[in-house]
Amino acid sequence: MGDAPAVEPVVGEPAAVADLGRERALLVADVHAGIEVGLRYERGVELDSRADERRERLVDLIAETDADRLVVLGDLAHRIGAPDGDEREELETLVRAVTDRVPMTLVEGNHDAGVAEAFADDLDVIGPEGGLLGDEPGSPVGVVHGHTWPDPALLDADVVCTGHEHPQVRLEDAVGGSRVERAWLRGELDPAAFTEAGEGHGRGGDPPELVVFPAFNERSGGTWVNVEGQSFLAPYLPAALPAADAYLLDGTRLGDYRRI
Repeated sequence: MGDAPAVEPVVGEPAAVADLGRERALLVADVHAGIEVGLRYERGVELDSRADERRERLVDLIAETDADRLVVLGDLAHRIGAPDGDEREELETLVRAVTDRVPMTLVEGNHDAGVAEAFADDLDVIGPEGGLLGDEPGSPVGVVHGHTWPDPALLDADVVCTGHEHPQVRLEDAVGGSRVERAWLRGELDPAAFTEAGEGHGRGGDPPELVVFPAFNERSGGTWVNVEGQSFLAPYLPAALPAADAYLLDGTRLGDYRRI
């Protein structure tokens, strides 16, 4: 990939650091603030709130990675629509805690229309089609949530980062037990499968790398990518990733996610 800017996962965390030239950004996806409120409303499930824990984890990660900016790859909030009540309170506290330290960019996800409007004065907002980050000519990082077809201009990036999918792997042990863990997917992007028109283009040379982020919120479920019959959520997946390796949060490389 030549001199591609690094997008490096933070070991043990569903977060990565990106070199954007003059800025160092912490990237996360699918925070789903207010998920406990949503689960109570949608399913009648009562869970203790982890709002403080989520906020503290984000703030600690900003400090630990020496980030100049936080970029959320969509679904900062959980419930669709204008936030209110406990969810609004959690979002206000979270946004204030972050922006007291560094600027914050939200790539608008399918849960974020009301959030983008409510916090327009506090956040830099990139639309659902995604955009390019970085000030080094010829080496931007593409960011998109993943619920809709992206802007073809993202193919000019060296690395494209996406959320929405919440990838997970189901792992079995020798005695028949199993567990599910959040995972990263990384592989070379197929430009033709990434655009709605199916006419991939870009800067020429090697295609970008596509990085599918695990959900920051461990309660938000996800796609079991190595279980037959599980369908992907993003319109360009899995076709845009003809070959991809899965990695656990601790950095363990599992190999081709289809063969795990």
